[in-house]
Amino acid sequence: MTSGVLCDTTRCQGCERCIAACKRENGLGPDRPQRWQRRIDDLSATRLSTIERRPNNHYVRVQCRHCLEPACVSACLVGAMQKTPEGPVIYDQDRCMGCRYCMVACPYGIPRYDWDRAVPGIRKCSLCYPRLKRGEEPACVSACEQGVLSFGQRDDLLRIAHDRLRANPDRYTGKVAGETEIGGTSVLLISDIPLDFLAFKSELGDRPLPERTYAALSKVPPLAAGVGGLMTGLWWIIGRRMKLAEAAELARAEAAPGDPEKKH
Repeated sequence: MTSGVLCDTTRCQGCERCIAACKRENGLGPDRPQRWQRRIDDLSATRLSTIERRPNNHYVRVQCRHCLEPACVSACLVGAMQKTPEGPVIYDQDRCMGCRYCMVACPYGIPRYDWDRAVPGIRKCSLCYPRLKRGEEPACVSACEQGVLSFGQRDDLLRIAHDRLRANPDRYTGKVAGETEIGGTSVLLISDIPLDFLAFKSELGDRPLPERTYAALSKVPPLAAGVGGLMTGLWWIIGRRMKLAEAAELARAEAAPGDPEKKH
């Protein structure tokens, strides 16, 4: 069964207790400006989740959505990004080669690169995977005192979300964000405002992104092998020509008559 988190944005007051708990759990330091960062409170290598402040006192929690079929995992050439059976999408820095394809592939723009470390790597929310393995809920959920965040099995969270939508049709938009978009996500949201701003495109569609990119990505290994073979062949041909040219030059030098001045 896939675990997940339901976020009810109508209950959020922007207190950021969830963010403080995330920092403690992951041993993160104070917020510091980083490359390409829009604001100090934007997602960064030291801020794996944040609160998006919208007009009229609307607060929306932003974190990795832990897609059921993650584009970041399909884009990773070395398996540094992995989808776990429990639901979270986790990252293994020991496997990472620093290509940052996962950052390009993510439709929500979540992964961040830690430029300030001696050995840079990707940083993102892991949904407190070590805590989940111990039977505990994510730190952000434990810290939330307003009932914004609920942890459980994804199917149960969907039932809770739809029950709230039916019971309060005037309070919510009527949609569970993450239920079906790009194949569904483990982090679900219900809100009283549209949440299109959380993704790069206003309409992502229900088809998982790996299905759309497989046709292109499946051609990368044979293409890379072909390019490598071509470059090896060119290297051999050029090297062979250079050796033949050197041999011909040496033969001409040996066959040429000596300098008559040197004979006196």
